[in-house]
Amino acid sequence: MVFQEPMTSLNPVLTIGRQLTESLELHLKMDSGAARRRAAELLEMVGIPEAMNRLSDYPHQYSGGMRQRVMIAMALSCNPKLLLADEPTTALDVTIQAQILEIMARLSRELGTAVVIITHNLGVVARYADRVNVMYAGKVVETANAKELYARPRHPYTIGLLKSVPRLDQGKKDRLVPIDGAPPDLVNPPQGCSFAPRCQYKIDKCVTEEPPLMPIADNHLSACWVQPQVDVGTLQNGSSPSPASEGVVQP
Repeated sequence: MVFQEPMTSLNPVLTIGRQLTESLELHLKMDSGAARRRAAELLEMVGIPEAMNRLSDYPHQYSGGMRQRVMIAMALSCNPKLLLADEPTTALDVTIQAQILEIMARLSRELGTAVVIITHNLGVVARYADRVNVMYAGKVVETANAKELYARPRHPYTIGLLKSVPRLDQGKKDRLVPIDGAPPDLVNPPQGCSFAPRCQYKIDKCVTEEPPLMPIADNHLSACWVQPQVDVGTLQNGSSPSPASEGVVQP
């Protein structure tokens, strides 16, 4: 797992080399010399130059981007089948963010490791994800491949997220469309659909019964009783469709 905050994820009183070799010695049963050589290879793999010399450094001698590279190297050290990245670009500037994400994408291809990125950044999702799971109140509410999800969102929360993102083709005076209301209390969640109190498409059934994930198209599922059929143009011009009484939203 690659944790969210690179500046505090590493132990400040242990060298980078010790933090890398520990898991190699423990899980792969390497001796100290082999583990140190492997640690240098891992640092080179994530783009840190003069890797063998940098093993004796402490975390405060690394920049934020370099620390995140170390975290990726640590996560990959035991050849995992799955890598979980929790907001891996938090607190990094835009250029470093792009470098970190490109490293993860490249290593995923080269090593055959599946990567799950947890993020609020829809640009990151569009650029790097093959498949997207949209979550609300701790549950998946829509899942599809990235191209399908961005072209044909079918859950009101997904639609709200995409409408609230600034677009280069919008006019200067166009206003973003916010999602009204606030997230639910997860200790005492509402009955029915968790998104219903904020949803402009809701029908009576939404506030009494929780919808399961239901198929819309091939490998595209949405947890919505209404499954609004919103035209792509609606997302582009920022207007809101009006719900129909039968539970089908017309563009």
